[in-house]
Amino acid sequence: MHENSPALGQFYILRFDFRSGGRGHGVEVENDEDIPPPVGLSTPPGSGGLASLRVTPRLRYDPRLGDMPKDLQSGVADYWLVSEPLKQLFQSADPDGFVFVECDFHLEDGTQAPPHYFCEVTRVIDAIDLACSEVKVLTEGYPNGKYYSVSGGARLAFDASVVGTAHVFMTPYTADVFCDRVLRDALIASGFGVGGATRGVRLIDAARI
Repeated sequence: MHENSPALGQFYILRFDFRSGGRGHGVEVENDEDIPPPVGLSTPPGSGGLASLRVTPRLRYDPRLGDMPKDLQSGVADYWLVSEPLKQLFQSADPDGFVFVECDFHLEDGTQAPPHYFCEVTRVIDAIDLACSEVKVLTEGYPNGKYYSVSGGARLAFDASVVGTAHVFMTPYTADVFCDRVLRDALIASGFGVGGATRGVRLIDAARI
């Protein structure tokens, strides 16, 4: 077996868990027009992302629109919205892998909501060993020249020498966030991504998507 062949239990996709259903979140971004888009595959190099944010995001919860956000919530101005406990775990596990911006978050009656933060993974490394992976490679019209699509299933292998000591990262050719076993175990131990009460965190073994 090649040393970089897909191996269960080493790397995981870290996503918001859509499976819980329900009404979705009821968070409105009052100054959405001032929030730059996240850094991503469609963002021009050197632009976008929380590093370029010049205002404090103003959020308001409206119960008519949906539920209070989970500890990890996606779809809020295209960023992850994370709770204080999850922010602290992320920072403790990999302080150089994330950037956070505290939001001015109020409930419907105007009182201050518990602390919440926009969160973005800032580490981007070309860590997928394509020769040892089973994944569909798309090449038409992508800004970085190609895109690794995990839709429909994939088996990803990672180059440990490129990953190094990183516990969380993105890649230039995928839209997902990846984490290693260290961060995955820390999340599980703290009650995130567990059973029927995932708190918004979903962990998918990257060796068997």
